[in-house]
Amino acid sequence: MGTIPLNSRQIHLWFAFPDEINQPELLQQYQELMNEEEKIRQKRFHFQRHQHQYLVTRALVRTVLSRYASISPADWQFQKNKWGRPEIKENSCDLPLKFNLSHTEGLIVCAVSLGSEIGVDIENRSRREVNLRIADRYFAPNEVVELRSLPESQQMDRFFDYWTLKESYIKACGKGLAIPLNQFCFNLKQPGKIEVSFESALGDSPDQWKLYRFNPTLEHWVALAVRCDSNQTLQLKATKLVPLSHEEPLEILIERESGLLTP
Repeated sequence: MGTIPLNSRQIHLWFAFPDEINQPELLQQYQELMNEEEKIRQKRFHFQRHQHQYLVTRALVRTVLSRYASISPADWQFQKNKWGRPEIKENSCDLPLKFNLSHTEGLIVCAVSLGSEIGVDIENRSRREVNLRIADRYFAPNEVVELRSLPESQQMDRFFDYWTLKESYIKACGKGLAIPLNQFCFNLKQPGKIEVSFESALGDSPDQWKLYRFNPTLEHWVALAVRCDSNQTLQLKATKLVPLSHEEPLEILIERESGLLTP
């Protein structure tokens, strides 16, 4: 327990592929980690695959957090802020750990930081049909113009670029859809660079954020938002994990403000 050091300049990303995790003994161990509230919520999912995804998600976050703090996976306590974002229960951990979760068909991600507010979003590009008119309704005007200016074959990819970045930002803020998606705008015209601007009503500044986007697989789109000094250098580490079993490095090509890198 608590064997991995983490400092304020590091962000760790943990990925689980639920379709690859099906050993009965392991799944039983996951069940035993959940509290009663989580077990009740799992049973509310109608489809078995969603119950399975939820089970792996809870095992992922509990076992990951226990790698940083001397708390057993089953003993973690969580709460939600007033907008519904899950957080570690106040005063239940000695470290200022922050985490954020996202899941989609075939992949789950847990992002962890020490003190920095973070948000992560993941989408399965191949399994989600999207009507691009959603962009007209929710995106900033400049984003819509840029999206529509692209060749039709590129528009869906750019939609997911914008969508995951927007989701990661509002999750990092902790307010979710209480923040109108059209009140902040991303500029992705320059390859390898992510710029963001905010309407004055949000009271936010690009200098407070570092933004990343990448594809851990050919079909999955991921975006990460970290609230910190934009001049601060962060180290990102990605790991593929089977909770309570084994792990391996996950190579990802990250696109961020200063270009492309592989951590």
